[in-house]
Amino acid sequence: MDSKPKAYSQRVKRVEVPADRDGQRLDNFLARYLKDLPRGALYRLIRTGQVRVNGGRSKPERKLSSGDEVRIPPVEVRETGDITVSDAICEQITAAITYEDGDLLVVNKPSGIAVHGGSGLAWGLVDVVRQIRPNQGIELVHRIDRETSGCLVLAKNGEALRTLGDQFRQGTVIKRYLCLMDGLLKEDSVSIDAPIAESRKGGEKFMKVDPGGREALTRFKTLQKFESATYAQASIETGRTHQIRVHARHLGAPLAGDRRYAGKESIRRWKDLGLKRLFLHSSELELNGPSGAPLTFSAPLPDELRQCLDQL
Repeated sequence: MDSKPKAYSQRVKRVEVPADRDGQRLDNFLARYLKDLPRGALYRLIRTGQVRVNGGRSKPERKLSSGDEVRIPPVEVRETGDITVSDAICEQITAAITYEDGDLLVVNKPSGIAVHGGSGLAWGLVDVVRQIRPNQGIELVHRIDRETSGCLVLAKNGEALRTLGDQFRQGTVIKRYLCLMDGLLKEDSVSIDAPIAESRKGGEKFMKVDPGGREALTRFKTLQKFESATYAQASIETGRTHQIRVHARHLGAPLAGDRRYAGKESIRRWKDLGLKRLFLHSSELELNGPSGAPLTFSAPLPDELRQCLDQL
C-alpha cells in the first residue's frame, strides 16, 4: 500500500454548514471531510485555531448552526485507504442491532468497542455501522464510554441527527443504566448533584467532582444489596463524561471493575471474582423519534455481568 502523504486540499476550504447538519458538533462535522485523519490530529487543528467557525476559534464540542462557515485548512495524512472492519466484527454488530427504521438504528454496543476511532484506534462502532449500512449517512447521535455496554442511537440522515441530537442536548432523553457499586448506599435512593470538571494525571484525562465544573445530576436506586456491594439503577439527567463513574466514586462506592476511578484493592478483588470489565450497562432510553412518536429502547444485562451477580 502506498504510504505517501495524501493532501486533502492544497488550499484552505470554506464550507457552509447545510441545513441537515444544524446542531452537529464541530469535531464530528470535520470528521466527514477529513476521514483518514486521526482524531488527535483533528483536535489539534481545532485547538491551534487552524479550524475556524465564522472567522473565530471554536472548541471541538461547539454545536454548528445552518449557514455557519467552517474554515478547513490544508491537511496531509498517510494514505491508508478506506477503513475496513473484519467480517466477524461486522457480523457481531449486525446481530447487536436491536431497532431500525428509516431514520435511526439502535445498537446494543458491546463493552470494549469505542464509538469512534482515534487515540490509536483504527475504527469505532460508527465505522462498522457505516460499512454494514453503506450510503445511509450514518452518524452518532450521542456517545457512551468504550468500557460501557448497551443502548447506542445512530441517525441515518441529517434531519434525524438534528432532532435526536437536540433531545440529548436539552436533557429530555430518559437514560437508565445498570451498575454494580463497590460499597453500600446509605439509602435506597440517592441523588447526587455535583459539578464535574476535567483534570489531568500523568498526561491522561480524568474527570472529578469540582465546584467549578459543569452541573451533573445522577440518581441511584438500589435494586439489590449484597454484603459489601449494591446493584443499582442509575438515571442521569445530564450527560457529562464518565458521570456515573465519577459520582459513584464520590459516594465512596466506585463501580465494580472501574480501572480508572476505583482503587487497586477494589480492582483486584473484582478481578478475582471473575469480573473482567466495567460493570456499567446502558439498559434503557426513552425519547421521541423524528416524527414525534415516543420510542423506548432497552438492552438486557450481558451474560458476563449477570454471572458476576450470580457469584455474589
